[in-house]
Amino acid sequence: MKSLVYLLSIAMLALGLYAYEVRSDNQQLKKEIHAQYTNSLSNASEKLSYLQRSVAQSLLFQDEKALQNELDNIWRTSNELRTSISNLPLNPDVANQWLRYIGKIGDEAKRASTNGDYESWQKKMTVVHNNLEQLTNEWSLATAHFYENDGDFEKWKQVAKTDLEESPFKNLASNLKTYSEKDFPLTTSESDWLKKRDLKHIRDREITKDEAIQVLEKLVPGIKDATYTVSKSKEDAPYPFYHIQFVKGSRVGYADITVKGGHLISFLSERPVQPDRNITQEKVKELTKQFIERAGYDDLEIIEMRENHEAWHVHLARVAGKHNALVYPDGIQLKVSKDSGELLGLNAMEYVQRENINDNQPVVPIDWKKFFRPNTVVEEERFIYTENEAYQLRLCYEVIARFEDDINQTYRVVVDTENHDVLKVEQLP
Repeated sequence: MKSLVYLLSIAMLALGLYAYEVRSDNQQLKKEIHAQYTNSLSNASEKLSYLQRSVAQSLLFQDEKALQNELDNIWRTSNELRTSISNLPLNPDVANQWLRYIGKIGDEAKRASTNGDYESWQKKMTVVHNNLEQLTNEWSLATAHFYENDGDFEKWKQVAKTDLEESPFKNLASNLKTYSEKDFPLTTSESDWLKKRDLKHIRDREITKDEAIQVLEKLVPGIKDATYTVSKSKEDAPYPFYHIQFVKGSRVGYADITVKGGHLISFLSERPVQPDRNITQEKVKELTKQFIERAGYDDLEIIEMRENHEAWHVHLARVAGKHNALVYPDGIQLKVSKDSGELLGLNAMEYVQRENINDNQPVVPIDWKKFFRPNTVVEEERFIYTENEAYQLRLCYEVIARFEDDINQTYRVVVDTENHDVLKVEQLP
């Protein structure tokens, strides 16, 4: 009997120590996430203030060189600000409206810079800069108390609230909607895009909360038997989905799964990173293939892989149509750990939204020797679908071209197959 009591005491002590370690790990993880979010918030606030000043300053100048400099600053800063905002756990409605409004300012700056239509820019921005100043002030008020350097993760739960009535961003969201509709009215193409964003095309049956957990555990076996908290989106959400929060050991995270059809939209898992990081690129490709097979994604192709010191980032796109073209807007992004090969993050929203492609767009051949200047070598050519500036999905040639000189620089060039408009040129590393 004494031996049994002794063994039970040892077991209780071990469980207590384990629980303490898990709690300590979770607290440390919360502090790290708090620091990451606070840093992103600081960057976003700084970029927003700079964007607001640059828009106001652009109204001062008639000198082309001075105005061109401000337009370049606005376009660059708008892209950087969109990235910072994307890294924050904002209410989806606030985030989407912010990204569109800021993106529109950047697009207008780029258009004016390219076309030299400075009069049109200044006429439109005369109204926009006042509204942007108001939005900047409201952003500062909404975010002020999140800068307190106390590592309080609970404050960030307020930022992520889906109920805007309780959110510090309530006034900002209301004015954003008003200013967006007034300053940048939706085009027909954008209206169609919003319908797609709201997943109106999904006709699958509705699944239960238990079925949503089963879907998640099938796709991410590593979290099987975790502790789950499942909530459903608000009635006024663009589309119904289950928000699943989980805890398993030192892992904490969430997943969003649509009620109709049980489509995984997003996934995030946070945990301490182990020192051994030996997962190779080939192993990541194998693990990615296994994941898309479990998910039943039989029309995806890896188009890009990047790495940092902790993880591999994998970008996939759908292959569709008679040209077997890559549909860039129908992408999935994966984040795979280097220490264990487990899935740390996923964004499948674009893939679930699914574009309707025009498979009958004319394909007019191009003589690349005449299209590019001499000494340009076309190393790769393939068909892709991508959006033009009017948000229209176009079939394009994607060409990897290298100019033979002392620098030997390589470029990615995207050209419309019908009208031969150049939609994008970027210099590759």
